[in-house]
Amino acid sequence: MKKLMFVCLISLFFCQSVFALTGREIMEKSDALPEPQSAKSKILMLIHKGGEVQEKEFLLQMKQFENDEDKALIEFIRPTQIKLLTHSHKVADDDQWLTLSSGKVKRIVSSGRDKPFVNSHFYYEDLTSIDIDDYKYELLGEGPAVGEDCYKVEGVKQVGDKIYDKVVFYVRKSDYFVVRVDFYKDGEFHKFLENYEIKEIDGILTPHKMKMELADGKGKTELILKGLKYNIDIDSAVFRKEAL
Repeated sequence: MKKLMFVCLISLFFCQSVFALTGREIMEKSDALPEPQSAKSKILMLIHKGGEVQEKEFLLQMKQFENDEDKALIEFIRPTQIKLLTHSHKVADDDQWLTLSSGKVKRIVSSGRDKPFVNSHFYYEDLTSIDIDDYKYELLGEGPAVGEDCYKVEGVKQVGDKIYDKVVFYVRKSDYFVVRVDFYKDGEFHKFLENYEIKEIDGILTPHKMKMELADGKGKTELILKGLKYNIDIDSAVFRKEAL
């Protein structure tokens, strides 16, 4: 019996070694999760600073295009009329334009993407797309995040401008959904993003609450999903710069 148990343990160790995933393979599985061709949602933003909470609310529309581009429009309902349009490109840096309350349209240059968006803890960089091929990945190990067993995968951007030194993705083992991201800036742990209340809608895993918090605990921004529709017809003209 002891010999049989020893053989089983050796076999188990061997199988785990053979089929161990690399950091790149884990991120490929995450990247392959179903995603919508279009979406429209209503989101409540709560900005926590200095013991006060500021509320904002916006509509988010996004659409995938045949040329491997994603386009997204954030349009605030209250308290201002600010809009942010993002065109995400496969082989080039993303383009972003901001419409101010005055109606003036301002292009967000690459050097300005480390600035806070509407006084929140999200930077303009955080609102651009992530192309899996732009990063070099390393599996750091395993660890818990938001109560889930996860793989910890480090990503260092290799293509385009780099706002963060590195990011660490916490990828849920059960389905490869990213539940947390740690951001490192100027050599230090800077802030982290966590996804909560993840539910499946039309076959797509969707967090209903998201939190971006500073590493020192001195501020955070929460996003709460108030309404959502996937794969609906959205006029492509909505995402033109001229429509801002």
